Amino acid sequence: MRVLLIGSGGREHALAWHLSRSRELEQLYCWPGNPGTALLGENIEGDYQDPEILADWARKQEIDLTLVGPEAPLVQGLADSLARRGLLALGPGREGARLEGSKSRAKELMQKAGVPTAAHQVVENLEEVEDYLAENPAPYVLKADGLAGGKGVLICEDRDQARREARSILEEERFGSAGKKLVLEEFLEGREASLLALCAGGDFLLLEPSRDHKRLLNGDQGPNTGGMGAYSPVADIPPGEKERLGQEIFRPLLQCLQQEGIDYRGVLYAGLMLTPAGARVLEFNVRFGDPETQALIPRLRSDLLPHLHAAARGKILAEPLQWKEETCLCVNLVAGGYPGSYEKGQAISGLEKVNPSTIIFHAGTAYKGGRLITAGGRVLGVTVLAEDLEAARRQAYFEASKIEFRDKFYRHDLGRE
Repeated sequence: MRVLLIGSGGREHALAWHLSRSRELEQLYCWPGNPGTALLGENIEGDYQDPEILADWARKQEIDLTLVGPEAPLVQGLADSLARRGLLALGPGREGARLEGSKSRAKELMQKAGVPTAAHQVVENLEEVEDYLAENPAPYVLKADGLAGGKGVLICEDRDQARREARSILEEERFGSAGKKLVLEEFLEGREASLLALCAGGDFLLLEPSRDHKRLLNGDQGPNTGGMGAYSPVADIPPGEKERLGQEIFRPLLQCLQQEGIDYRGVLYAGLMLTPAGARVLEFNVRFGDPETQALIPRLRSDLLPHLHAAARGKILAEPLQWKEETCLCVNLVAGGYPGSYEKGQAISGLEKVNPSTIIFHAGTAYKGGRLITAGGRVLGVTVLAEDLEAARRQAYFEASKIEFRDKFYRHDLGRE
């Protein structure tokens, strides 16, 4: 099978790492890829934001399956462009991708499908914000409606902070066009978890639960990021609970999409808050999570490629996925200043000191003059499989300490149950 993998981050390196081991793989192309994927397939230079250019290239190369990592190409209609050329893509079309491209649309669908979620209100100006603040207690959750690179969710402790943040989004265009509307949401207490499913029409196949750490600082403090690390499995979602959540969340949502004429083929990611009253969906993403994928993929015993190919054709294979019993934990090493402004081009050293059993997933790296340098906010994912969570934590942090670049930063409390 000839596979095209879209994206350049740690998620894409993890997927390439797995796909390269498949007996069904003939050729793997990564567009644009990174130094990690270059060791596993052929990187293709180019802008992956133009669906038509990508689709034309895929047709000329007779690609059997296009696997889309980031959300932006899906929201822009890449799967539709490929379908018009008779090509298979694992990822929803433009209408299905609105589940992630518009948080207000996701809320609308959740309400229609009866999926448990937080109470909310959609606003478009500061007057509406004031009305909401006057009627609801702090803390407040503010979400930019559109795509904001995982940084568009703000937790505000009081009304003054909520006013300032709302003004920065609605009037000062902090997130550009993604902030033309705001979703103001009830603050939920609990622990976050991620549950992903491979979907085809109304059917789905659940992956193992994982937990992403989105806040920058220890103790879940500081600003939201694209993810500081993840681990799997998650003790507070045992197998029976996973299956129940699948029926409560994915089944009705997929049926709702079908009723609207949307044939969803791809990964659907439910970001959950596990509250005392039960699980509530915080958000839906329409692709593999990053960094959840880095914690899930090393645990897979099964070959995922046949399942991905079948889902793109509209089918879910009867064969269940087999998982390793070990715990996998990924620690992201990030550039100083992330998720705000940060420097690129810092030399990376120490990779040769890392234990060979440790998997290093490249996220924001590049080669310049023969040297590996930083090229993004999240730079490397140090990923370990171990017998339990504590062992995975100890080993991952020990290996992370060996890698150096200027202003390197990472959380030190990932996986603390």
